[in-house]
Amino acid sequence: MLRRFSFAPMEGVSWWRNLSFSSMILTHLILLRSGRVKDALKVIDEMFESNEDSNCRPNDATGDILFSFLLKRERNGEIWSEDEIVNLVLKFGDHGVLISSFWMGRLITRLCRNRKTNRAWDLFTEMIKLGAVLESATCNSLLTGLAREGNFNRMNELMAKMVEMDIQPNVVTFGILINHMCKFRRVDDALEVLEKMSGGKESGGISVSVEPDVVIYNTLIDGLCKVGRQQEGLGLMERMRSQKGCAPDTITYNCLIDGFCKAGEIEKGKELFDEMNKEGVPPNVVTVNTLVGGMCRTGRVSSAVDFFVEAQRRGMKGDAVTYTALINAFCNVNNFEKAMELFNEMLKSGCSPDAIVYYTLISGFSQAGRMADASFVLAELKELGIRPDTVCYNTLIGGFCRTNKFHRVFEMLKEMEEAGLKPDTITYNTLIAYASKTGDLKFAQKVMRKMIKAGVVPTVATYGALINAYCLNGNVNEAMGIFKDMKAASKVPPNTVIYNILIDSLCKNNKVKSAVSLMEDMKIRGVTPNTTTYNAIFKGLRDEKDLEKVFEFMDRMIEHACNPDYITMEILTEWLSAVGEIERLKKFVAGCEVSGSSAQKASART
Repeated sequence: MLRRFSFAPMEGVSWWRNLSFSSMILTHLILLRSGRVKDALKVIDEMFESNEDSNCRPNDATGDILFSFLLKRERNGEIWSEDEIVNLVLKFGDHGVLISSFWMGRLITRLCRNRKTNRAWDLFTEMIKLGAVLESATCNSLLTGLAREGNFNRMNELMAKMVEMDIQPNVVTFGILINHMCKFRRVDDALEVLEKMSGGKESGGISVSVEPDVVIYNTLIDGLCKVGRQQEGLGLMERMRSQKGCAPDTITYNCLIDGFCKAGEIEKGKELFDEMNKEGVPPNVVTVNTLVGGMCRTGRVSSAVDFFVEAQRRGMKGDAVTYTALINAFCNVNNFEKAMELFNEMLKSGCSPDAIVYYTLISGFSQAGRMADASFVLAELKELGIRPDTVCYNTLIGGFCRTNKFHRVFEMLKEMEEAGLKPDTITYNTLIAYASKTGDLKFAQKVMRKMIKAGVVPTVATYGALINAYCLNGNVNEAMGIFKDMKAASKVPPNTVIYNILIDSLCKNNKVKSAVSLMEDMKIRGVTPNTTTYNAIFKGLRDEKDLEKVFEFMDRMIEHACNPDYITMEILTEWLSAVGEIERLKKFVAGCEVSGSSAQKASART
């Protein structure tokens, strides 16, 4: 009989109507398991077409068999699309057969994971209209999808629908709400949810009394710490202690220690570390890394080493993150001997270094100009089978440029090409900046053309390096041409630095009117001039002896709250004293916050 069902032709399906319901279900199951899904769906269509009083119409069991198959298996190597499954669910619903809450939850989860949350919402509301009996687990699946997208309006609407359906939210429901509120930095709303769930208050019409668990408390403490409210996090930890079966764990302490360390309160973080040891809460490598990282970021490198040594004495081991933080800290202060000592210790301890450790060393050596050491670490990296990425090559290219080893730069570029890596904006900017500093404008332009041809969009830094190169070479007209192209063709907005370069160069080349025009252009474009900008224009106007214009820019400088430096005061004091404008100079000084040394120089001359 099984063989007959498995290989039966489907041309005349009307004979299936003579089978009993159990035989139909068995046939349906065999067809599905043999991969004949279309034939199985034809059987279901036949079942739907049977008389309403027939015992062969599909029921919940039919739906469970079909949807368990479609949601767990593949069809001809391709997963059944969500839309196909949803259409079948609605078809069953139209015939009075409603998908079970379990399979409904699975389908909604799948829809949400594939970023089809709107489709999931429509299915959910449609099934409610059809009278489906749903459970909190199904609602939680949809709530997770909505929360992932930050759709808090629909989340509130869903909670209201749960009230209508008399579905009681559980600890998972509240956990989803609180977790995503904290992720979106809505910590006060999350705290309000905590009060509603634990205080027996009404939440959207539902009388709620759900005890928060450790996960919920930890989520809230982490959320508070991430917005700089560590003290409130400590208060929540005390509340945890007062609740039976909800003692703070390692994660609780890690969240608080991380919060205090990021706020620069290392001593408080260390105090919590000592407390957790005293309370019998075991610290882990995350705890160690948080404190080591915090100490290194605040310049307490020796303390970080001492703490790590003590942690090791207590039986705790570091990982790649621990060693990377320490190695990076020593590289930043050019203590490469200690950095390499830690690297070797890492190897001896059996802790496998990852690419980041090697990149940290390469970066440190490159910044210090120790390119032989950087090259050695690169060779070690390759020996381990780790492929350097574009960031690593950019670091090396920058180092070789700074040490004037341009032949090595070409070697790095060739290696990148052989590895299938393409230069990015930083690569091109580094090359253009180096060529500009060495006065090789022809090469700089060549790199720029290649950059554009490769589809890499030039940035303000790219144009800045090129404009500066032409200005340094006295070719201000070419620099202005690039500036105009930057604004028009490339649509890259110039910044204060670029305006400063051009204004200074124009003034030095006796083109003060053009420099003044650029100052006006800055005003129109909303680019704020700084002290360097004003110093450049003041020098130019002094050479032109244009007192009226200099007074205008002095007033503008006060209006923009741009404080002069000693260069500003030297330019203006010498000039205005010589032309008898002492009172105007005093008024200018009174309207600005001038540094002590500058003020003394000005008052001495006035």
